[in-house]
Amino acid sequence: MSPFFQEHAVIAATPTSLPRTDITRSRKAAMVVKLLLRSGGDLPLSQLPEAAQARLTRELGALNIIDKATLNSVAQEFARELADVALTAPGSFEAALKSFDGRISAATVARLREEAAAQSGSDPWTIVLALPAEEMLPITDAESAEVCAIFLSKLPTSKAAILLGLMPGNRARRIAYAMSKTTNVTSDTIVRIGTGLAQHYCGPSLPAFSESAEQRIGAILNSTPASTRDKVLEGLLSQDPTFGESVRKAIFTFADIPARLAIADVPKVLRDIDQTDLVRALASATEMGGLLALAVAHLLDNMSTRMADNLREEISEAGKIKQSDAEAAQTAVVTAIRAAADAGTITLNLDGED
Repeated sequence: MSPFFQEHAVIAATPTSLPRTDITRSRKAAMVVKLLLRSGGDLPLSQLPEAAQARLTRELGALNIIDKATLNSVAQEFARELADVALTAPGSFEAALKSFDGRISAATVARLREEAAAQSGSDPWTIVLALPAEEMLPITDAESAEVCAIFLSKLPTSKAAILLGLMPGNRARRIAYAMSKTTNVTSDTIVRIGTGLAQHYCGPSLPAFSESAEQRIGAILNSTPASTRDKVLEGLLSQDPTFGESVRKAIFTFADIPARLAIADVPKVLRDIDQTDLVRALASATEMGGLLALAVAHLLDNMSTRMADNLREEISEAGKIKQSDAEAAQTAVVTAIRAAADAGTITLNLDGED
């Protein structure tokens, strides 16, 4: 038995103490790791995701003096959970493929890799195969016949026929013959070829980000204080009116609720908003007046009468709300609405749309 489990056996034999309920699981994990390291154990922590490694390191650095009762409770909890583990899964798609190495066909592996790449939006072949046939000709001219054969094999039959017809006869015949040598090409090789073709021939078509610059800066400004957001937007509008206007349309603030949140969608988003945040947001917006007060009216007028009456009563009793708390509450409401839109639960109207 390792020193680590010997130590756990000693701890488990001591009188139990009341379990601590205010210690996070990550802090408990750090305590267990510290125990193992102190006992000279070796943990393959590099196999954890980088985010988990960083979090564990931060938690370990935050540990201070730990009393025996706390350590006892954590160690017993860890021992119980460890004893209950009956099976461990690979934990990732790549690990699952590795565990099936030699047990499923190469064709299945290739198809699974392509499906995973397509789902993550990272399949380079998607971009390459979207090129018009005329823009594919430089690939068939510059690349080897074997690479072109793989490229042709990836194309839909109709598009491959068009491309083949655009090539000189000798080149077309060489590539067609090279297709007979692609039987044993591995899926990894196909992925590497797709990546290389995409980088070399589709450079301008490869987006660095999945969203436009306007959408990215708009999402950032959605979560910034109103004063900062207004200053940045004012600067963008003065420097580049077209870009600034696009950013303005991408921004969704509390004041935009009446114009962009449909009446039928109001009840759908209210259930995802913390009651305290909702009351603070409505009370502060009512006090500020203007467009913010119109947003409050839009929400109250389109929910159930009972809920609206209860909220109006709580708003009247809310008293003075600090500006920081008001902005945080209004941001929470906006965030819940944006989350519902991103999830497809609701659809926000475009700016200026009825």
